Amino acid sequence: MMLLRGVILLVVFVIFLTSLLNLPAFSWLINTTLPALLLAIPVIFAPEIRRTLERIGRAGAIIPANKQSTEVKLEEMVQALISATARLSARQHGALTILQRLDNLEEFVETGVRMDTLITPEVLLQIFYPNTPLHDGAVIIRDFRIAAASCIMPLSASGILSHSPEREMGLRHRAALGISEVSDALALVVSEENGDISIAQSGRIIRQLSSERLKNILLAFYGPSGLIRGAGMLERYLPFLFRRKEEE
Repeated sequence: MMLLRGVILLVVFVIFLTSLLNLPAFSWLINTTLPALLLAIPVIFAPEIRRTLERIGRAGAIIPANKQSTEVKLEEMVQALISATARLSARQHGALTILQRLDNLEEFVETGVRMDTLITPEVLLQIFYPNTPLHDGAVIIRDFRIAAASCIMPLSASGILSHSPEREMGLRHRAALGISEVSDALALVVSEENGDISIAQSGRIIRQLSSERLKNILLAFYGPSGLIRGAGMLERYLPFLFRRKEEE
């Protein structure tokens, strides 16, 4: 998305420059290459364009059908996640939970075992209990329900974890970063090495979270202020035109 944003800004700058200055050779070059560029952009940026069209297609998320019901479901989901995460951390049971936001994660749901069940601490604890069939892989939460478990996530190739002095971050953390790089989903990780709680979003990871801080992050990014009414329409459906906000 960063590359697509850069290409769009470059094209706008070139058009603006040629309109101000009389550059015959440069104008001829632009007029000659622009048709080819217009044909190449849909091919090169097919994933980004697909995600943008999916966001436009999910226009129903702009205004919730029942705001009060949505907030109740959100609170119940957050409480269940906080309770399950704290208990998993205390037991040092590794876990990876993905929270879908606007980008559709159906292609990753298909890699796991469909569940479509309510979110409760007991269900999450059972899923991530060591050596159980669904322990490996990620749980995907969609529409306040567990959509699937044991899902395969893309691994990050950014090299962020390789520069970290800590050695506790392994495959789950790479998977959490990977899904956050290709979508707007939030990834919640519990380390089986030391029980640390981490969260990844937009290709960045925050580690060693307390339960209170995790709750604030979930409410900010997945709750009403972050999902339902926080972002403007253009920023939500055309995110590559806006800078990503860094997490402190």
